[in-house]
Order: sequence, then structure tokens, then C-alpha cells
Amino acid sequence: MDDLVLILDFGSQVTQLIARRVRESGVYCEIHPFNISENLIKKLQPKGIIFSGGPASVTVTAGPKADEGILRLGVPILGICYGQQTICEQLGGKVESSEHKEFGRAELRITDDCVLFSGLWKIGETQQVWMSHGDSVVELPDGFRSVAVSDHAPHAVIADDVRKFYAVQFHPEVMHTVGGKDLLRNFTHRVAGCAGDWTMSAFRSRAINKIREQVGDGKVICGLSGGVDSSVTAVLIHEAIGAQLHCVFVDTGLLRLGEAEEVVRVFRDNYNIPLLHHDASELFLKKLDKVTDPEAKRKIIGATFIDVFEEEAQKIGGANFLAQGTLYPDVIESVSFTGGPSVTIKSHHNVGGLPERMNMSLVEPLRELFKDEVRELGKELGLPDQLVGRHPFPGPGLAIRMPGEITKDRLEILRKADEIYIDEIQKAGLYDDIWQAFAVLLPVKTVGVMGDARSYDYVCALRAVTSTDGMTADTYPFEHQFISKVATRIINEVRGINRVTYDITSKPPGTIEWE
Repeated sequence: MDDLVLILDFGSQVTQLIARRVRESGVYCEIHPFNISENLIKKLQPKGIIFSGGPASVTVTAGPKADEGILRLGVPILGICYGQQTICEQLGGKVESSEHKEFGRAELRITDDCVLFSGLWKIGETQQVWMSHGDSVVELPDGFRSVAVSDHAPHAVIADDVRKFYAVQFHPEVMHTVGGKDLLRNFTHRVAGCAGDWTMSAFRSRAINKIREQVGDGKVICGLSGGVDSSVTAVLIHEAIGAQLHCVFVDTGLLRLGEAEEVVRVFRDNYNIPLLHHDASELFLKKLDKVTDPEAKRKIIGATFIDVFEEEAQKIGGANFLAQGTLYPDVIESVSFTGGPSVTIKSHHNVGGLPERMNMSLVEPLRELFKDEVRELGKELGLPDQLVGRHPFPGPGLAIRMPGEITKDRLEILRKADEIYIDEIQKAGLYDDIWQAFAVLLPVKTVGVMGDARSYDYVCALRAVTSTDGMTADTYPFEHQFISKVATRIINEVRGINRVTYDITSKPPGTIEWE
């Protein structure tokens, strides 16, 4: 059993970043709701617990609080931002609304030694951290001491070395806090005593055993899309149960140029995995005819996919299980951990269960992993680099990169433009530096002059963003010369486009999908 650290989510939009930083240090962790029971925590036997930040205030009676029994379990605890405040309030300290709020970069001054600072910060030093609070701890509970301050947080870091309770007012999980990742590592390794030996190789072995235990001698059907998630899912399950796995590839007609042929070649020829290929492009185009609302497109594509998939699955017969490439962010972003109503964040993701008529159980071997961890697992399984490193491509495919009506002609225009864009990115050696890049065909036409003739054609928008885990991102800073080269190729080589623009919209933190 791997060492486990629990993260209790009090509603912070960057709770997932805490989990990423902990896992990066070789420690397995899970995110659970703040109101998880003391008894369940006892069963999980964590080596340490982290209280996340959150938007609430402990000065409000209805603010979220952890089970009081958790504070008596003898398990090391680290509180972050709201997590610090609720620990202090529940243990008898005092928190007040501050006249001077701190949001953004702040200077932290180290005033005393602390195990969290080991090999990192020394007394008297000043460090940059990221603050986000309107309340502050003004009186410490018994047993705590203050070890760092900021201009508007008199107890920016506090420590109770006997109970191994520590708390910080800032956010160590965000990149703007210098040394924040090392501070979290000090908690997991030095305070909680985690070995830091959680590896993808170990996960692979454990996942294979779990698949075999769940499936037994049953038959599993997997819906292949050609994306990283479904591909890794299929290869992992095939390694576990071999010929008991059957894959179904539904070609929606909304894929990138040459993608359908590549899926068939890789999985049928290279891995010798039984694969049914159904070209349903005409059906999807018919269902989407004259549909312009993005959410309606998603729902139509999802429902049609299930119908076609179920039809193909019946040809295989006798399947007990359906495999899906559900990831950890899909799971935790699709429930409410803070007591409020759940919010639909990703309406096309694999978290809604199955139609009852399918009468199958789900096999989701990746639901503990983040996207970059799935890529690492893919490399561990020996998948081709071009597949493992492929940019994310959501289920609705080109349909959500094409505002307005979806037609066969517009899809061909978009495919060619997108292929040129990605080709130039790869030639420039930039593909692996970019999290996601793609072209969008806008539902507007402009008048232009090409040679000696007027043209009236579509506008193509280009987008590219950087990220490490798909949870926060920013625009990729292409040089103007590169964009000019791509635009020239698209206009010259793709009939139907006479204008190209580059989208510099940044992605807000706390969200997963771009489209």
C-alpha cells in the first residue's frame, strides 16, 4: 500500500494544484470533500492531511468546517489559506476580517525556525509568496507559535510541533510562491514521513492487478477515439486481460485529418487488439444539420455516439464491462465538495454513468490520474511518442472548433487549415512546448482580394496555449514571423479561407477544457 496524503477540499479553485505538487514529489494523494467523516479517514489511514483554501469565511457561522474528530486523530495536518483559518478557529484561536486584504504577490518574512522551511528558508530572509485572503488569524490556539509574517498577516505561517499541525496563510501550490513546492515536500516527507516512492511503474502494476480482479474472465468493450486517454486505457487493459478486450472505434466524421486511418493502423496492426471500425460520419452530419448552439451540438454528438457504440457492441456480444478513459479531474470537477449545488463543468465527459439499458459495469483504470500522468503511463506502456504527446482533442472534435453550422465542406476546410498549422508548429520544433494548439473556422466571411480577383471567404482563428496539467494556461508567445508564415500557407493552400487571426485569450485558473 502506497503512502497516502488526503487533501480536504474547502472550495479553492486551485485545490487540484495541491494534489499535483504532492504527486510530483512521489507521494500518492487524493482529494476528498471537507466534510469527510473521521471514521472514513481512519479506514484510509493517511500519513498526512492537507486542508485546502476556499472562498468562505470562518467569521460566518455557516462556513465549512472539518469533522472535529479529525483534529484528534494524531495525523499531521497542513492548513492552507482558509485551511489555516478554520484550523485556528476550531482549536480556539481567533480569526477576524482584515481592513487590509492581501491578494497577489506578497513578501513573507521568516521569524523563527520551522520544519517546513528546512533546506529552504532561514530566519531573517524575505520570500515572495502568493496571498489571497480578506480574513486573518489574530490569536493563535494553544500550542501554536508564529514562524513567519507578512505586512497584513501577523501569523502568515504557524506551527504546533507537538501535534505536527502547521498552517500557512499563502498558497504554496501556485507557481508564484517561490519554493512553495519544496515547502509542501517538507510537509509530506519530513513531517508526515512519506517515503516518496509512488511511481508510474508501481501504478501500472497495481492497475493491472485491479483490472484482472474486477474483470475476472469477463469481456470488456472500450470505445477508442485515438486520443491519449482512450489509447492508454485500451493498451493498459489489453496488457491486463489480452483478448478479453474488444475495442470499438466510431468515426464521427469530426476528427482531424488522417486521424481515423491512424487509429486503425496503430491499434489493429501494431497492437493486434480486436477492433471494430464504424464510419458513422454521414449519420453525425445528418443529426447536426443546421444545429448552431454549442451545447446542443455536444448533446447530439454524445447521444448519437452512444447509439452507434451500443449497436457495434451488440455485434461483439456478451460484454460485461465498458472501459472509459475517465481522469481524476473529470471526477473531482464534476461534483460539489463544498455543500452547494454541483455545477456542470464538462457536459461531454465520462462521469455521468451509463444508460441502464447497456447493463454493463464501468472499468476506469485512469480515474486516479491527471493528464500529464496519463502521458507518463503511456510512455511506460511503450505507446508511440506521437500518440502520447498529442495535444488534447475532446470528444465533440471539430464540431466545437466550428461555431455555426457544421457541413462537410466546412469540415474539410477546417481540417486542412488545422493540419497546416500543426505542421508548421512541428517543423519549428514547438509542438512539445505547447499544451494545445488548433484552428477554428469562424462563422463569418470577409471580402478580400486574392491576386486580381475579389474573394468572399471564411475567417480562420488560430489558438495555442501553454500548460503543465491543463488546469491553468496562458497564450503561447509566437513570434510574428511564425504567425505570418502559417497565415500565408493557409490562405494560399486552403480554398475557402481568405483571412487568418491569432487568438490571444488566456485561460482562467480552475478550469479544464478550452473548447
